[in-house]
Amino acid sequence: MDRDSVPSVERVPHGSEPEAAGIDFSANVNPETPPGIEAAFQGSFADSKAYPDDTAPAYRRAAADYVDVDPGQVIPTPGGLAAIRLALSVTVSPGDSVLVPYPSFGEYAREVRLQGATPEFVPHDTLLDADPSGHALAIVCNPNNPTGEAADPDRLREFVAESRATDTPVLVDEAFLGFTDQPTLSGTPGVIVARSLTKLFGLPGLRAGFAVATGSLRDRLERARLTWNLGVPAMQVGTQAMRATEFIERTRKRVRQERSQLVATLDDRYEIAPSDAPFLLLAVDGSVSDLLAKARERGIILRDARTFRGLDSHVRAAIRLPSENRRLEEVLLNV
Repeated sequence: MDRDSVPSVERVPHGSEPEAAGIDFSANVNPETPPGIEAAFQGSFADSKAYPDDTAPAYRRAAADYVDVDPGQVIPTPGGLAAIRLALSVTVSPGDSVLVPYPSFGEYAREVRLQGATPEFVPHDTLLDADPSGHALAIVCNPNNPTGEAADPDRLREFVAESRATDTPVLVDEAFLGFTDQPTLSGTPGVIVARSLTKLFGLPGLRAGFAVATGSLRDRLERARLTWNLGVPAMQVGTQAMRATEFIERTRKRVRQERSQLVATLDDRYEIAPSDAPFLLLAVDGSVSDLLAKARERGIILRDARTFRGLDSHVRAAIRLPSENRRLEEVLLNV
């Protein structure tokens, strides 16, 4: 991190209002958690009285099975964002430039600036057509947040090959990929994948995730990561969560069905971006502020998507449980 850049870098707004009165559609988090997770968390208390095993073997094996790689390619991190920061810390230096999609996750540009580098913003839907040469890193969000679409797997691999030819590593944020049937790029040479247990498993407060890389990128990540960077509860709960295959399949099916129904119901009223993710981006014809306020009055908390670069008339809504989604439809059709 570049100490001279830190004072000029602002924090980034996010969704999630757990104390708000109503249903929180502002954060893209699964409202359900895998069975047995609470018991696993409580059971981790006794082991938390000692330092965690810094090698995290069980967690690495579970993560490796989850994305089908060798455990040695897994770097445990306290959340997906920690994996992103770690990736930038070993690839980006002051004065560098980094390809950054927009509109997309605001933390990318913030982390680039904290390294003393410059984000070169590219429209998210044309980033894979950009020239990666001359950049220290290229960042891809797959599926993209807040728009929701997943990248074409073949085109993404072509972009990675083009980037490798120019010695530009690619950071692929797969925070929402677990909600889809799309293939992961985990284990692909020249790629650092960042994964989060926050979204799919409904555990944002646990702060558990991991990075995946091969070769020298993997070695740099492993050497640079903080010692004891993953606590015992995160290790034990995360290990169990990543092995909950039936829960994952049920969640994917529910999200697909609910997303389709929401689009079918709201499509005549709102322009909705095509989505493969557990959220929808809606264009608002009128005042976004009024919509947000009126929805809140009716117990629906939406994400103000105007905080994303390039958006000025949008809201984002997570896909939650069926009864909650029906309430969202009712409110959005009558405000």
